[in-house]
Amino acid sequence: MISNINTIASAKKTILSQSYSISKLIDFIDVNFTESVNLIYNCKGRIIITGIGKSAIIAQKIVATLNSTGTPSIFLHASEAIHGDLGMLQDQDVVICISKSGNSPEIKILVPLLKRFGNKLISITGNVNSFLGKEADYTLNTFVESESCPNNLAPTNSTTAQLVMGDAIAVCLMEMRNFTTTDFAKYHPGGALGKKLLLRVHSILDENHKPQVSPESSIKNVIIEISEKRLGVTAVVENQKVIGIITDGDIRRMLNKTETIAGLKAKDIMTHNAKSIKSSDLVSDAMDIMENYSITQLVVIDDQEFKGVIHLHDILKEGII
Repeated sequence: MISNINTIASAKKTILSQSYSISKLIDFIDVNFTESVNLIYNCKGRIIITGIGKSAIIAQKIVATLNSTGTPSIFLHASEAIHGDLGMLQDQDVVICISKSGNSPEIKILVPLLKRFGNKLISITGNVNSFLGKEADYTLNTFVESESCPNNLAPTNSTTAQLVMGDAIAVCLMEMRNFTTTDFAKYHPGGALGKKLLLRVHSILDENHKPQVSPESSIKNVIIEISEKRLGVTAVVENQKVIGIITDGDIRRMLNKTETIAGLKAKDIMTHNAKSIKSSDLVSDAMDIMENYSITQLVVIDDQEFKGVIHLHDILKEGII
């Protein structure tokens, strides 16, 4: 049984080995890279990414990254390509082929077929002098001195290098397209990420239960309103405009300072200049305001009209955090 110390040392050695291999990629960013990115950027078709073995798995990840950042891409398994899947290839598509050695049997069969179709071919390989490296129109070098595998066999550093090269391409394309969070949201409508980017305040606002009292309301009525609406707060509204808020914390602080509540009105204990948000704003923006000011409720106001209150619990229910 390996000791914990040896396990930690091995893990650290692996991470250092991979980080070193990635850092060396900087030396390989040259005109081939810029020409490849420009080719992809100007592509009128799709980006077809292919590979075999572990490289095929990396290809799938790069496809997913490109699709989610505005570059239509399709994965083509190198072995399946020569058994009919080449039919997905269209005239204006650009092909990226990933292979560490660049000399695997499947690649040697596939590349001439791709060339016959006339599509531009970009290679991502650890051997620029390989069959793939020489046949490609542009070659991106992902050479690594060794794998972090103790036998220098299992693809580790080499696949990480391929992945990082793909990410570098994707980020360059995002910058060239001025790809924004709004654009990103179009491709990520589901799950917590989609909600964070798309969900608006009005979607979770209950306008039928908006706590409000007038400035002249008694403290008893204020307490009743806060209790009934169960949001821990009530807005103080005059002529449909919010002039202040009262939280259950304000009530507690008032009771600590005051012997009697007789004669006190809502306007006497309300907080002016309440933090607010519009119903059209993102729920994530509401969350940011709550975090910045250490509060759990926000008044929702549209064109100076009181629309309701959004509570931290409403946001938590949506699973955004």
